[in-house]
Amino acid sequence: MKKVLALVVLLLAGGIAVGAADRIFTNPKPEGHFKKLFPNAVAFSGFGGTPPHYTAYAADPKSNPNAPVLGYIFWTTDMVPQEHGYHGAIHILVGLNLNGTINGVVVDYDSEPYGYFSVEPPEFAEQFKGKSIFDKFQVGADVDAVSRASLSVNSATRAIRDSVRMVARALLDPNAVKR
Repeated sequence: MKKVLALVVLLLAGGIAVGAADRIFTNPKPEGHFKKLFPNAVAFSGFGGTPPHYTAYAADPKSNPNAPVLGYIFWTTDMVPQEHGYHGAIHILVGLNLNGTINGVVVDYDSEPYGYFSVEPPEFAEQFKGKSIFDKFQVGADVDAVSRASLSVNSATRAIRDSVRMVARALLDPNAVKR
């Protein structure tokens, strides 16, 4: 009985460690990317909420409690942790404005092979800017994969699509979202 219990504890600990591993490699100080996602923002909140996110403000909420919110910044790995590329999780920061349009995307970390069909070239992230949560996000249709889709490109595209839709459902006013 003790051996069975020890085995169960060991398997649970291993499962927890593997599940937490995706978050370990996320940039602990992503603030350097925030201005890329919301260039007009004056201030950003700390990380928190449900779903977990940062908030971009048009004014400093410390000096102006009614500071207008510009949008939200979040990790795709927090929204859809099961989505992996060829070599593991692809950590992507996404900025979503209040009308349901992607303001920007930053591929912060990945362990994918670099090359012609990679998620690393800036053109990959840039093509998501301006996309609506209602767009298809289909590689080969409205998402360019150069000349063919790789596992990593498909995975990153699904992660962006699914996470923006999750955040929109949770945080955006449905009447403000553009169709």
